[in-house]
Amino acid sequence: MERAAIIGFGCAGYHGLKALREHGFSGQVDVYEPTGLPPANPMLTTYYTGGKLPYEGMFPFGGLEEINAQYPFQFRKERVNRLLAKEKTLVLEGGTRESYTAILISTGAEPFIPPIGPYPKDRVYVMRSVADAQRMKERLQGKKIERAVVVGASMAGIKVAEMLSNLGAQCMLADLAPRIFPLAALPETAAEIQNRVEKKGVQLAFGVGLSGITPEGDGVAVHFGDRVEQGNLAVLCIGTRPSLSFIDPSEVEVDRGILVNQRMETSAPGVYAAGDCCQGRNLQSNTQQVIGLWANAGIQGKTAGSAIAGGALCYEGSFPHNITHFMGMDFIGLGDVKAQGEPYFYQKPDGSFQLRAVFQQGRLACVNILDNYAISGVVKNYMVKRFLGESDPISPMQKVALLRSGLTPGVIQRLEGIVHETK
Repeated sequence: MERAAIIGFGCAGYHGLKALREHGFSGQVDVYEPTGLPPANPMLTTYYTGGKLPYEGMFPFGGLEEINAQYPFQFRKERVNRLLAKEKTLVLEGGTRESYTAILISTGAEPFIPPIGPYPKDRVYVMRSVADAQRMKERLQGKKIERAVVVGASMAGIKVAEMLSNLGAQCMLADLAPRIFPLAALPETAAEIQNRVEKKGVQLAFGVGLSGITPEGDGVAVHFGDRVEQGNLAVLCIGTRPSLSFIDPSEVEVDRGILVNQRMETSAPGVYAAGDCCQGRNLQSNTQQVIGLWANAGIQGKTAGSAIAGGALCYEGSFPHNITHFMGMDFIGLGDVKAQGEPYFYQKPDGSFQLRAVFQQGRLACVNILDNYAISGVVKNYMVKRFLGESDPISPMQKVALLRSGLTPGVIQRLEGIVHETK
């Protein structure tokens, strides 16, 4: 009888399971998740910690029983210590071995903590998992936080800074990068965001590299070379790294993440990977890249589950894109922020939103949008089609949506690469 294993039960693992069953896989499916929890969305953890979301709200697909009723599986709260890829066998924490006809690796990513030496772990926090959120929430319910240092001006970092500021703490947001959202925001957009964030009372420090964290009274001293910042606690939001400790690179080809083809199969036949632990195709650069996005993990998991079940789905690819809301503003970043080319800027006359773009050979390579979430979907979909080689203009219905959202006909033409019309 066919028997499949899913290692890690996040967004990719859930969609892998769902696709397995929807594509007719009738064999046993074992799901390995040492936390014992259903799939959680990491970007919802700050909402729970800050009191804006109930505990159950972090689990968008429901509880384990609810999921099992729809897509039957065997849940195993066990840690996989080693994958014997050639044998399609898992070695579990206690030494038990389990063999399968197919395996899906969907272990996601874990917070990156730089090599800064010993630090007071009871006063330093990360924000990725449900356990991280619970730990932070317990701290917030304790002694009042007067001042906090958040390291990492990322999407996660700004949400943590917002949460702490809303709770009355003075907050510093620091990063080695020269600006906020260095992987998504163009310099001019970043400058506008930084100006607004500082007006909200958050202190910013860029170009400072974390060198250590030491105890200071009942708080911490966060060292950035010769510069030292004190706080009751520190939160590290520096980034993530794929969770691959059980993988043998001699059996499964690994770069930064696990390398996969368009069916999400690894270099080991019958072993698949999806989500933040793997490198799929970047549509824009046509390279393999870890694209750590919730929707991308879902598509990859669906593709892998279909492949295991004998389906014909293929993962076309994705590209870097981020949509986040914080401190009363929306930021949308689409495409390669490092792209060099012709800059373009549009601001609605009433100042209610702005759009910045970079064109390469007349085509959109990067777009930043501030405070107009409504146009993001149309622009993103148009960029995807262009990256896939399609040359169709924005559809009439989509143009109507853009016009209603504040763009002018001239701006729409400019986004399509028609350069003679810019107003």
